[in-house]
Formats: sequence, structure tokens, C-alpha cells
Amino acid sequence: MYDYIKGIPAGKNTSQKGSFLTIENNGIGYLFEITSRDFSSLADAENEVKVYTVLLHREDKMSLCGFLHREDRDIFNILTSVSGVGSKMALTLLDEFSSTDLIGLVIQGDYKALTSAKGVGPKLAQKIIIELKDKLMNYKTNEPVVIETSKKQDSQSVDDAKTVLISLGYEREEIKSALSKALAVLNDNASAEDILKESLKILSV
Repeated sequence: MYDYIKGIPAGKNTSQKGSFLTIENNGIGYLFEITSRDFSSLADAENEVKVYTVLLHREDKMSLCGFLHREDRDIFNILTSVSGVGSKMALTLLDEFSSTDLIGLVIQGDYKALTSAKGVGPKLAQKIIIELKDKLMNYKTNEPVVIETSKKQDSQSVDDAKTVLISLGYEREEIKSALSKALAVLNDNASAEDILKESLKILSV
């Protein structure tokens, strides 16, 4: 329903229930639940900010989650598609790990690292790794994104990074441009995680 909302921060509060931000736009105050990471980065914000949104629709209420970075919003959506992971758990994971670090752990299959997030036990961590890896790495598309790479660059790492970006919902021209720019500044032996991190940095500008 909403992709993002631009507005002026009109209120912030944090409690045991979570961190919340009110954005005023055209006389309307939109209340978002956000990560504590984003809450801290908005400590002195007075100018207009852009918040990427997720509308949560439950039987008893509707609410908004907000993110300052598009990739965090997209990872949130994929996380909540895992059975047993609700919005609170997804926000907790994004508090503990940046989106690129979280993707890296999934690619590596490092479920033990996920257990450092509050409320994530070994069984849930393994479930998250298995389901996320399937969603991120096995995304099917009939429209391939062709990227020219140097002979020294690991084509598998490039393909893995490309597949994750497609699964996150980026347009093919966006991906092609971001990957080309990322590969131009990275070492030839850059891993898939390195390529993703640099590409997401470029896409977030």
C-alpha cells in the first residue's frame, strides 16, 4: 500500500514495547515502529526524512513499521515470511545485525551467530538460515541480468550477489548499474558478501 513516506520527525519514544517514530506529512502524523538502530540515528533529526514502510494487518489492529534504508525493509519482509518469525523478532534481528551482515550469515550458513539475537534459539536460527537461504539464493527469474566481469573475478560470487539483489526486489537496471560500480572498486577476489555490501551501499544513495 505504501512504499515510503517523507516527512518531518514529530515525535519519538521508546519503551519495553519497542521504539516508535511519528512522521508528519501534510498535517497527518504517521506512527511507525522502528529498529533501535534507526531510533538512535534519528537522535537530533529535525529535517525531512524518508521512511520505507511496511503495513501490518492483523485481526485486531493495523500498524506501520518503518525503516530508514530500503534494504532493511526488504530483509524485514523476507524475514517475516519465515514461519515462526513475526514483526518483533524481525526487528530484533535487524537491531542485532545490519542487513548486509544478516545476508552474509545466511549465505555462510552461520546459524550459531544468529543465536546472539534476543529470543533466537538454535532451532529457530537453523530454520531462519534454511528458509532465508532458499528464498535469497534460489530466486527464479526469466529475465537474466548480464554483468561483465574481469576474468579474475569469481563469477559464482557475482551470481550469488545478483540473485540476492533480485530477490530483494531491485529492478534489473538498478542491479546492473550497482554491480558494475561495485565490481569496479572491489578486489578481484571479493566475496559475495563484499559485493552485496558495496552494491547495497550504492543502491541506498
